[in-house]
Amino acid sequence: MRPEKIMVFTQKEEEFAGLLISLGIKRNIAKVLVYLASIPEATSREIERGTDLRQPEVSIAMHRLIKENWVDSRESKAESKGRPVKIYRLSRPISEIVDAIEEEKRQEAEKQQDIMQRLRLITTESEDLAVNG
Repeated sequence: MRPEKIMVFTQKEEEFAGLLISLGIKRNIAKVLVYLASIPEATSREIERGTDLRQPEVSIAMHRLIKENWVDSRESKAESKGRPVKIYRLSRPISEIVDAIEEEKRQEAEKQQDIMQRLRLITTESEDLAVNG
């Protein structure tokens, strides 16, 4: 066996992931984002070990991150026979990804505010009808 260096989350990275999760980002996606933000690139296996996620969890997170155009992947020949290894990296700086999340959350908040205003209008109209019958 060859020695392998495994990256693990620092307290700051744990906090970063926690903040993303509190914004509604799925836990697995948040952990993978934070992990990839701290290194130039990583294999699926390295991400699994570094984030303490299982292979299916990493795979699902990667599909979502690639769909969002936040992560790129490439294949590299495996050292032994077998399937090529996928290597992942952020496709843009983490600050741009955070900006995109902020904009999405801002739009969600505006939509919720519009719904509340319509709800208040309907409630007021209903009360007026009940009083003035």
